[in-house]
Amino acid sequence: MQVLAFDVFGTVVDWHGSIVREMQALYPAVDANAFALAWRARYQPALARVRAGAQGWAVLDELHRAMLEEILPRFGLAHLSEAERRQLSRVWQRLDAWPDSVAGLARLKTRFIITTLSNGNIALLTRMAKRAGLPWDCVLSAESFQAYKPSPAVYRGLARVFDLPAQQLALVAAHHEDLAAARDCGLRTAYVERPLEFGASQVKDVAPQPGNGLHASCLLDLARQLGC
Repeated sequence: MQVLAFDVFGTVVDWHGSIVREMQALYPAVDANAFALAWRARYQPALARVRAGAQGWAVLDELHRAMLEEILPRFGLAHLSEAERRQLSRVWQRLDAWPDSVAGLARLKTRFIITTLSNGNIALLTRMAKRAGLPWDCVLSAESFQAYKPSPAVYRGLARVFDLPAQQLALVAAHHEDLAAARDCGLRTAYVERPLEFGASQVKDVAPQPGNGLHASCLLDLARQLGC
């Protein structure tokens, strides 16, 4: 392997905990856990509309804003100003890394090229990395290929960017469906356990599944397994 490509939301950064912390600070009367889950619940349906052609191409920052507009009235926040809405919608650019992520990526970077392969757009991923100290060699996004995962265009696009056969690339993710799609395109795969991705109220099953070449408890464990 020469390149490790990373899913970001949930795998490298804690979207749920980050949104909960921001909501508790800004709007303490709102159920922050329910708000975070409701916002994320609109994620896959929004991507599916774009993939199906029911909606034209839009970067994830734009989709996140549209999802936010849908849920604000439900949580008593319909009164927010445009500036407040814009600031809140950009919380996805301010997500905190999991505690092991920065050190784990730094170790993996000593041996491999490390890049994002995320549905997040380039501006979002770049600002997130700058704030959280994520040491990417490269930032690749669904925006780079005008397609959202699990479209094969994303995984094949990764191989094209680095001019490598798929077997020399690996996707690292906390989502089995993402990894399965990558394997279908010939990539190697590594699963990372993130049992609290959806918070303590919805603990994920992180049991190993067949097909993944590697299974790690965290990015530091992945680095250890890969000799970094």
